[in-house]
Amino acid sequence: MGFRLPVIRRSSFAAKMASSKSGQVPKGFLAVYVGEEMKRFVIPISYLNQPSFQELLSLAEEEYGYDHPMGALTIPCKEDIFLQVTSSFNGR
Repeated sequence: MGFRLPVIRRSSFAAKMASSKSGQVPKGFLAVYVGEEMKRFVIPISYLNQPSFQELLSLAEEEYGYDHPMGALTIPCKEDIFLQVTSSFNGR
C-alpha cells in the first residue's frame, strides 16, 4: 500500500535552508536533522508556530521522546516530505 508524492524540485529557499559546513546557526534560526542520512537544515524559528511543522515535531516526540541520543532536534521523516512541508510556509 502506498501513494505517490509529487516530484519536488530544490528551490533556492531549500538550498538556503541547508546549512553550511561551519555549523553556525544565525540568530532567529535553529538546526534540525532530517531523513535517514540525518541531513542538517537551518530553519527560521517561526516554523515552530506552523501547525504542519508541529505535526513533524509530534512525530519526533513519538519516535525519540525528549532525550534523543544525538542531542539535536531530529525530524523522523523523509527529506522530500520535510522540504514539501517547509516550502509551503513561504507560498512555494
